[in-house]
Amino acid sequence: MTELSGNERGLLRLGLIEGDGIGPEVVRATREVVDEALAAVSAPEVDWMPLPMGHKAIEQFGEPLPESTLQALERLDAWILGPHDNASYAPEHRIGAPPGGAIRKRFGLFANIRPARAFAGVRAAADMDLVIVRENSEGLYADRNMFAGSGEFAPSADVALSVGVVTRAACERIAHEACRLAASRRHRLTIVHKANVLPMTMGLFRDVCYEVAAEYPGVVADDEHVDAAAAHLVRAPGDYDVLVTENLFGDILSDLAGELSGSLGLAASLNCSATQAMAQAVHGAAPALAGHNRANPAALQLSAAMLLRWLGSRRADRGLSLAADHIERAVAATFAAGIATADLGGLASTAEFTEQVRARLHRW
Repeated sequence: MTELSGNERGLLRLGLIEGDGIGPEVVRATREVVDEALAAVSAPEVDWMPLPMGHKAIEQFGEPLPESTLQALERLDAWILGPHDNASYAPEHRIGAPPGGAIRKRFGLFANIRPARAFAGVRAAADMDLVIVRENSEGLYADRNMFAGSGEFAPSADVALSVGVVTRAACERIAHEACRLAASRRHRLTIVHKANVLPMTMGLFRDVCYEVAAEYPGVVADDEHVDAAAAHLVRAPGDYDVLVTENLFGDILSDLAGELSGSLGLAASLNCSATQAMAQAVHGAAPALAGHNRANPAALQLSAAMLLRWLGSRRADRGLSLAADHIERAVAATFAAGIATADLGGLASTAEFTEQVRARLHRW
């Protein structure tokens, strides 16, 4: 692997991980849009570092997530991750956390930011513009809540147990992420929990989130049980601004919100810590679509916009933030023009949709 010297040349260094299934197609389409957006606003170019993961990595290195990939990511501020299809890996390669989860745990990417909005030109369940902030490091996800080993175990063939972990420190840091986001939007925060049946764990999560929210005078906080929040999402998603919740609840609610907005093909996400970030679409690898130029690249393109905005904020670089705005506007304008891929009822191929987005990046 060649060591890049992007920082020395003043370029932006980003990792690029294609993954499986439709991953190479949507990652390539996203790279094209990012490069075009940065050029449109005269921002620094990207020094891309391609890194292996998934089936190609198994063929080359004998494992889906090589240590060389992880070591390369340690030297980067941010990267784009394509989907993985770990269900199709040989049994010996399905042991332990899937690649995406392993990366999140290795680099402490504790916050998973998942927006869901209705776009003009896309049939959505209702008008909505919300963000689900998901605690990404503990909770009820057994592969992420232990220092060593798994939080899921079987003392006998007929008994299986799972441990849910909630700590004050993790609740505080995810609550601060959610409150900062709410303060930059419509100043409304909804804490989603299940403290009525899990009073110690979910009660701690709820109470700490309220304590943190009190430090943000402009943010109005309330709370809902997760089952009520799911029903409320279906009935009136436009009522929400920012929702903060634990890992498993956030995973389920964000998939629901993505479908309500029109398709999981629109569901973007950013995984981040205070120092590193990863753009990753919510959807999977869709192996049946692989190689057919039919996949919807919008979710990963919108995820990349979130990544540029995160980098722009961290570096105080207005050009990166402006490039993020251009990508989001160009994707929205493409949908508004009636151009969409098959999952949204459209006729555009992956390449055609991307070409239309690129053409609109220069309109602002």
